Amino acid sequence: MLKNIADFLLNADPFSIEMITILVVTGFVVGFINTLAGMASSLSYALFMAMGMPINVANGTTRFGIFSQFLVNSILFKKKGLLDIKLAVKVGIPITVGSLIGAYFAAMVNPRAMEIVMGVMLPILAALLLYNQSRGGVIKKVAEESIKKRFGAFHFVTFIIIGVYGGFTHAGVGILILFGSIYLLGLDMLRSNGIKQFAVLMYTPLALGIFIWYGQVNWPVALIYAIGNVAGGVIASKMAFKWGVKIINYVVAIAVFGMSFWLIYKQFI
Repeated sequence: MLKNIADFLLNADPFSIEMITILVVTGFVVGFINTLAGMASSLSYALFMAMGMPINVANGTTRFGIFSQFLVNSILFKKKGLLDIKLAVKVGIPITVGSLIGAYFAAMVNPRAMEIVMGVMLPILAALLLYNQSRGGVIKKVAEESIKKRFGAFHFVTFIIIGVYGGFTHAGVGILILFGSIYLLGLDMLRSNGIKQFAVLMYTPLALGIFIWYGQVNWPVALIYAIGNVAGGVIASKMAFKWGVKIINYVVAIAVFGMSFWLIYKQFI
């Protein structure tokens, strides 16, 4: 059965009803989870690689949906008064600088090397996600009691490093931006999420441009997938903190550990 599914994904026409449905539904799930938490882009990587794309093309293809989703999300968060544009720009500039470096290496390095890096990094990020969830009460208390800190050189360098990772692979970068906004800037989870939406919106066009330059975007798949991304992001934005995020985080963490195992395992088969 698994072989039949794999053969279908590898050979199906992306404009068939079946593939359009799969792409839109996957985009919706990824958009929904990425808005509330993060890490779900790994699901799109898994799908695109199952469709026969090298990992760097899968990486580039997912970026258009990310841009579309976070553009709409930023508008919604701003309308709700949950997005501090001035602070988001301060966060977004170093992330954008870092993303150019990361996207350049992602487009140039051997896909095998990128798979190994992702296989190592993704479970680390998944562990951080679960730790954040288990310590949620403490983190919230720290954020509420913290005074917003001056955005200095340490903050700038830290967000550059986060941007390098985001340019290399988007999967999990939202969680790093959330952690940075909570621990470094003293924001609560909801406003940190607003910062995340805008920061990703700032760096994604430049990273996407590099993938386009190297011909690493599958446009038919990207356009269909983006429809689901935007829809999922809109629904999640409207349901933020009114719907159970914990279960989603655990499901994504399990999926990430599974994908990480596969990326490492396939290097030896």
